[in-house]
Amino acid sequence: MSIIWFIVVGLVAGLIARALLPGRQSMGLFATMLLGIVGSFVGGFVGSLFSRNRSILDLHPSGLIMSVVGSIVVLMLVGWAGRGRRIHA
Repeated sequence: MSIIWFIVVGLVAGLIARALLPGRQSMGLFATMLLGIVGSFVGGFVGSLFSRNRSILDLHPSGLIMSVVGSIVVLMLVGWAGRGRRIHA
């Protein structure tokens, strides 16, 4: 898989995850792309758990779907971890 394809899928998955998850996520385009890339790894790992001959980096039709699911999970974890750090004025 080429790095350009990985970046494009990461950006699309991050944008879709941010659109589907309610709430305000204050992050730029680069952070959204990183969210999608990390979500791709998470989704690929989860998908490889349910298949015998699958690698994490294999390209499959359900790859974008699992990338979005992984991005939503990562976004929820980041939101949950950052919840205690906010200072209420």
